[in-house]
Amino acid sequence: MDCPSEEQMIRMKLADLTNINFLDFDIANRQLNVFHSGNYDQIFQRLDSLKFDTLLIDSVLADNYISTTNNKVQERKLLWQVLAINFFFFALELTTGFMSNSMGLTADSLDMLADSIVYGLALFAVSGTMTRKKNIAKSAGYFQIILAIFGFIEVVRRFIGLETVPSFKTMIIISTLALIGNGLCLFLLQKSKSKEAHMQASMIFTSNDVIVNIGVIIAGGMVYLTNSKYPDLLVGTVVFFIVGHGAIKILKLSK
Repeated sequence: MDCPSEEQMIRMKLADLTNINFLDFDIANRQLNVFHSGNYDQIFQRLDSLKFDTLLIDSVLADNYISTTNNKVQERKLLWQVLAINFFFFALELTTGFMSNSMGLTADSLDMLADSIVYGLALFAVSGTMTRKKNIAKSAGYFQIILAIFGFIEVVRRFIGLETVPSFKTMIIISTLALIGNGLCLFLLQKSKSKEAHMQASMIFTSNDVIVNIGVIIAGGMVYLTNSKYPDLLVGTVVFFIVGHGAIKILKLSK
């Protein structure tokens, strides 16, 4: 294995083998530890077909397999943590978004809801096969696309209709709190160093959220300077563009 792209090729090649429990990659030393049940012949044949000069070093009972189980326990705990953070800020931003008439906060709250659903789905994928994890990422991507479409429709409606100027103070304060929450989520996800599709999807969503929070804060400042609803609506448009762009990344990741 020379690079991460080869790792992804290997994961894809072995994705539908249900007897594989865990793949432990050591790219620097060009080694792969496969934790599996049953015979390893089919696994070796698939790896050999990739023409990576596959060589069987050893096959032993995985007495320390408990370490991989612990990894899954830690991953599940992490997902519960980021789910709780995202759902809390979904409720907070949705409530304050309606109270302050801010499309930016409302849009970001829906993005937080989408992330909460993604993390919830990922919890079901922790103990699943590679194929199931990719399917989870794919479902999340399609959900984001649907969310983006409905978001654009609402933005257009507000551009055309008569809307009051949103509260810039609420926009800035709530988005700053959400930025801190998303920063914490991103730190926890990156700390896990997971390369699996559903966890990579989670990191993409959270990275998008950080950008969105900064955008809403800037929009709040522009609302204050211009006394206009348009900066808020513009950032709402950008939010749903980011949601759609993130969805495309997720769908590519799940292939």
